[in-house]
Amino acid sequence: MSTIDVGTASSTEMEELSTIDMALEVVTVPVSDVDRAKRFYQSLGWRLDIDLVVSDDFRQVQMTPPHSQCSIHFGKGITAMEPGSLDRLYLAVKDIDAAREDLASRGVDVTEVEEQPKPPGFDLPGRSYFAYASFKDPDGNGWLLQEVTTRLPGREWQD
Repeated sequence: MSTIDVGTASSTEMEELSTIDMALEVVTVPVSDVDRAKRFYQSLGWRLDIDLVVSDDFRQVQMTPPHSQCSIHFGKGITAMEPGSLDRLYLAVKDIDAAREDLASRGVDVTEVEEQPKPPGFDLPGRSYFAYASFKDPDGNGWLLQEVTTRLPGREWQD
């Protein structure tokens, strides 16, 4: 397999976008206790897609946030990452106050909504992209709610 070192490239040329559909489907979340993690994510109201026990050494649980095209999975024997080592997993929400209230009502320790100042030139309406709240799962993996009501130009794929 070959690689390209894009970090040292000095060219300002824009690479042609690929025409191959690729969707980020699943993100692996490292946990120490599969059943505890399953209960936690179910308590968020996430859909349980599968709980597959293959052997004493391999178990995979897959769950999906409401209306998300990307799922998470965790389990036993699926990753060498340390439990709690993920940080800033973004969950885009249309109404961060409602999302925060929903999580809090489910017993999640979620921060207050914090609004960041918009940099010059960002004339998006409201607080799209600049309002955040965060929480952690029982292992310490960090999740970040981000309010997105209007997408930045160029953030939709053209067919």
